[in-house]
Amino acid sequence: MYAFSGGQESDAGVIHGYTVHQARKEGHEIFYTIEEGHGLKVGDQVTMTVDWERRYRLMRLHFAAEVVLELAFKRLTGIEKIGAHISQDKARIDFAWHENISESFPWIGKEFSGIIEADLDIISAFSDEGNGRRYWEVKGFSKLPCGGTPLKKKGEVGDSAECNRFSDYI
Repeated sequence: MYAFSGGQESDAGVIHGYTVHQARKEGHEIFYTIEEGHGLKVGDQVTMTVDWERRYRLMRLHFAAEVVLELAFKRLTGIEKIGAHISQDKARIDFAWHENISESFPWIGKEFSGIIEADLDIISAFSDEGNGRRYWEVKGFSKLPCGGTPLKKKGEVGDSAECNRFSDYI
């Protein structure tokens, strides 16, 4: 299960039938907090099940936020990302900039829609596997370091009515 990182909430799911309350990463290890009284011990074989509906929603909102962030970095000189939060219901990016960013929404929205509608492949790979450093790349758009949960194609961001417009992310 994906552990909370980079502002993206952790996956939800179950381990051997017990609800996972938290997944956190420490170094290269992921630790899970599950229901008390589970009786599990080190070495037990277990089955883990990820709440796929939640995971896929997080994946889509995470990538949408990354696209908006990259568009801002490419055109708004001096903009700084100061925070982010990706949940299953919405994505938020916090910026520091010397102007009112809402004036940029029309062109960000137009470029966002064009990028998503192009439905190009998203390459996700390790830049340094030993240290767990990954990236995503869309040929002709960008290549960025990212340890989140990648999609396979950009068009997946908008493959449902609830998650298909830039305005859904602002």
